[in-house]
Amino acid sequence: MSKTMDRVDAVIVGGGWTGSVIGKELAAAGHRVVVLERGEARWPSPDFQAPGVHDELRYTRRHALHQNTATETFTFRNNTSQTALPMRRWQFAYPGTHLGGAGNHWSGAYYRFDPTDFKLRSHYSKRYGEKIFDPDLTAQDWPLGYDELEPYYDRFDYLIGASGYAGNLKGKLQPGGNPFEPWRSRPYPNPPMKVPFASALFGEAAAKLGYHPYIQPSALSTRPYVNSEGLPMSACVYCGFCSNFGCEHFAKASPQVCVLPVAMKLDTFELRTGAHVLRVELDKDRKTARGVVYADATGEEVFQPADMVFLCAFSVHNVRLLLLSGIGKPYDPASGQGVVGRNYTHQTTSGVNLFFDEKTHLNPFMGAGAAAVTMDDFSADNFDHGPHGFVGGGYIQIQVVSGAPISYHPTPQGTPQWGSEWKRAVKRYYNHSASITITGSAMPSRGAYLDLDPTYRDAWGLPLLRITYDLPDNDIRLSAFLTARGDEVGKAMRGVTRTEPGPRKRPFTATAYQSTHLNGGAAMGSDPANSVVNRFGQCWDVPNVFVTGASLFPQNSNFNPTATVGATAYWIVEAVKRSYVKAPGKLMT
Repeated sequence: MSKTMDRVDAVIVGGGWTGSVIGKELAAAGHRVVVLERGEARWPSPDFQAPGVHDELRYTRRHALHQNTATETFTFRNNTSQTALPMRRWQFAYPGTHLGGAGNHWSGAYYRFDPTDFKLRSHYSKRYGEKIFDPDLTAQDWPLGYDELEPYYDRFDYLIGASGYAGNLKGKLQPGGNPFEPWRSRPYPNPPMKVPFASALFGEAAAKLGYHPYIQPSALSTRPYVNSEGLPMSACVYCGFCSNFGCEHFAKASPQVCVLPVAMKLDTFELRTGAHVLRVELDKDRKTARGVVYADATGEEVFQPADMVFLCAFSVHNVRLLLLSGIGKPYDPASGQGVVGRNYTHQTTSGVNLFFDEKTHLNPFMGAGAAAVTMDDFSADNFDHGPHGFVGGGYIQIQVVSGAPISYHPTPQGTPQWGSEWKRAVKRYYNHSASITITGSAMPSRGAYLDLDPTYRDAWGLPLLRITYDLPDNDIRLSAFLTARGDEVGKAMRGVTRTEPGPRKRPFTATAYQSTHLNGGAAMGSDPANSVVNRFGQCWDVPNVFVTGASLFPQNSNFNPTATVGATAYWIVEAVKRSYVKAPGKLMT
């Protein structure tokens, strides 16, 4: 290394949600903290102000807030018999870059995990028998439960100004709420979002069929709000520029809106942008981290010594850093041995395209990233899985995100993809089409994992992360079941003349968007034989390295991960402040 910086108490890799929360909490407690963000600084003002922030070409097609595939990408294959190839443009997911990470461009759909998600293996085995799990599934319990995490969910709710209507307050069901919601200690800090017309039609049909629709919880503030850090948020205006865009109105929660302005005022907190971390540097005994090595904006290598290292990058980047640094034993699918890269999952998404008569005007341009009506009747274990032979569930909804002109041009199957007939179909259906979206869980399987690609390298000469993944039989059955339930609701909606269900098929493809909810690879557990970190995100092999984010999840809930990512960030940093700093280098129990 050509430069060595002054030692700090904690170095944090990544300036997204977990890095910002943990960095602020440690700095406020008097610890010297450096946050290393590989991208550039991005702030709601001036970076996300109109009219520039409404540039659909820049943000949705040219991926201005997403990782640059020319310098670093992933390779992908379905199984070990194939040769993995690099992703040259983002289609299957949108990894974020720049300050705030995916917390800038996310949609804001906001869910807590179900209590059964944390005890998935034992819960399903007890209720249905162990044979409900296919032999190739490696699903396992978390080492903590919902009740332990609830206070931290609550804390994150009030940090981000979550909007919604509580369905279960301290175990008491609330009229008009979601009857399947896990208990919560307080109401949402803000009321629920307004309901777009297509979502309202969905809710009407679902209720007539006997289901239990509710307004989706959101990380978009619905009124002026001052959060738990004393920072102001404004009300959402339903402009339709949420997903893939920063928020000009200070309404969508992001690290820049909710926590970083407070952190930046602390003398013990330092943010460095343009700092691309290459590896965690270990002592000769390989049991203690000395700090991290990063390349600065000029390309010069810099060593940042630190007593504690927190990996707070995007989930799969955390796994890659563990592999590049030689922390933990890499997973081998042939033997089933090793842990780093094991239990990788994506999300089992599907949908039903709906086409309406010309009397039904839906106005899709009036929406927001989380403006939706949802039903949880088939989420988690809210229904009898026994007759269906699969594990997991999914929520079904209509979410009106945006009718932006480049991206949104729905046409029925069989329509030519260009020419005058295509144009007529776009004109006919732009205001008369909607989609039921289905977000299903994803079970880990023995053949799905992350490792380092033996062939392809990034701009710094380091191996790319290789993703080996296909949908297991369990998730194919799950998707068929959920999509049929969505089609049932679609057919019952007023004005619908045609439905086109699209359950998931194999092979899983990296050339179509699924979600950006990549999970696993550094699973949290109670046994080093099947996990990378303990219940506090602390590496079994290198106890002063902590891992955060969705890389900790042993499998993917059907619910979106951000609330659980935020809750576990608070859970981890509170344990560090309470226990680790009093006994550095020791595993917490």
